[in-house]
Amino acid sequence: MPGGAIKSLALQLVGWVLVLVGIAALVLPGPGLLALFAGLAVLATQYEWAERRLEPVRKAALRTAADGVSSPLRIGASVLGIAALIAIGVVWGLRPPVPGWWPLAERWWLPGGWGAGASLIFSGLIAAATVVYSYLNFREIQDDEARENAADLSG
Repeated sequence: MPGGAIKSLALQLVGWVLVLVGIAALVLPGPGLLALFAGLAVLATQYEWAERRLEPVRKAALRTAADGVSSPLRIGASVLGIAALIAIGVVWGLRPPVPGWWPLAERWWLPGGWGAGASLIFSGLIAAATVVYSYLNFREIQDDEARENAADLSG
């Protein structure tokens, strides 16, 4: 295979993996729109259809990031969710004894050990980085828009 074909194949593989991870993370813990956007951005270097879908996903990802830090309540809920996700990851990794209320066989209690726990912790750290990034980059925009809307209403 020539070098260009290998590079194209690698980009397609990375792009599709990111798209699949992004779709999964829309319903699972993790930054779904961010991964989906990254995957489409990589695929846009190879496919015209991906380039056409890139802008709407980018806008949705930025809107979601801005909405996530639009109020102290949302920021607090995000921080609590992140803390819970990391705590669950630690508990999952430590695998405490099976509680008496557990209705299934013992082998189904927290399967995966540290592999599953580490993925939960990693998802929590990515979510924390996303919240910090959103706060630093979009909180000011939210404040500016709120001031402009208030000025429009009063003037």
